[in-house]
Formats: sequence, structure tokens, C-alpha cells
Amino acid sequence: MKNPWESVPLGDYENHMKLGSVMQLQALSEMMKDQFSACPAARVLILGIAGGNGLEHVRPGQFETVYGVDVNASYLEAASARYPGLEGVLECLRADLREDSCRLPEADLVIANLIIEYIGYRCFEKAIRQTGPRAVSCVIQINREEGGWVSDSPYLHAFDGLERVHCRIDAAELEQVMRKAGYRKGKTLERALPNGKALLRMDFLRNR
Repeated sequence: MKNPWESVPLGDYENHMKLGSVMQLQALSEMMKDQFSACPAARVLILGIAGGNGLEHVRPGQFETVYGVDVNASYLEAASARYPGLEGVLECLRADLREDSCRLPEADLVIANLIIEYIGYRCFEKAIRQTGPRAVSCVIQINREEGGWVSDSPYLHAFDGLERVHCRIDAAELEQVMRKAGYRKGKTLERALPNGKALLRMDFLRNR
């Protein structure tokens, strides 16, 4: 069955995420700037890269390779087109992380922002074991008030099909999953959003 993310237009996604009442696009970009320094890395793998938000913070010569993974081919095309300065560094890979047949390259650092909610713990752990990074930096959404997990906006119905794959992610459970995979918790940082939600960054470091 087709992944519902393949039916969400990038324009609707980004316009929703950058609304003043949502502010997730802006917040994630700022958070990614620091995530890129989570550990010394030659190869970085970004799970759920969408249109490349945050790639503006990659400095020339900072990484040998930045792998951008997403299930939506049009998202990957947009990311490549938006950052011509990363030619030879950015490699966009189309993959459905929910599929058992998914294969990912090895990386030193994995960044996974607002993607675990759509693939679940098992698929995320599988991706981490496959890539074997020294560090993992992820962001999950915290819903503090009553209401849906997608904020109200004029673009709300673009996300209707995502209910089929969405699952709530708990920080304590995620820590347990990562501990089982051989990682210990490092830096954590919470950022409040204007709609009562919050973004929680959790870093994990591979045990020696």
C-alpha cells in the first residue's frame, strides 16, 4: 500500500509548518544547526529530510556526505534543487523506512526529526542498527493540551491520510529502545511552541 506521505504536497506541508501558530519549520531549522555538531562526523544521514529544511546550516567542507532520506520523491527533488552548493555532498535517497526491505548506508551521525512518529519504534531501531552511527539526534513532538497531533490550520486536510501511520512516541520508551540498541542518552532540549505543543530533542551516544 502506498505510503500516505507520498500524497502530501510539499507546499502544503511547509506552509502549515511555518504558520505563526505552528512555527515548527523555523524551530526545527534552528535545532538542526546544533544537531549537526552532535558528534564529529564525516557522514550524516537525515531521516525524513522533506524539502531540506535545515540544510542551510551545513558549512562548506563540514561533511564528506549528507544522506537525505525520504519516501516522497518530489520532496527529494526539491531538496536537491534548493541547495546547489551541496552538489557532490548531498545524496538524496528515496526509501520507505516502514518496509522491511529498506536498506540504508552507514553513517557517523543520524538526525531524525518528527519521523519516528510515522515509522514506529521497531523500524527506527532497525534503521539505527543498519547505519551504526556514533550518535543519534532526534526530535519528537510533545502534545501538552487537548486536541489533535496536527495543529489546526488551513492546510489541515492535506494530512488526513497520515492517521494510518501515525503513532504517539514517548520519551521514556524511546530511551529504552535506544538502550536496547546499544546507546545511552546524552543531551536533551525542549522547545515550546506557540500552540501548546513542544519539540523535544533527544541525543543518544553509542556505548563504547
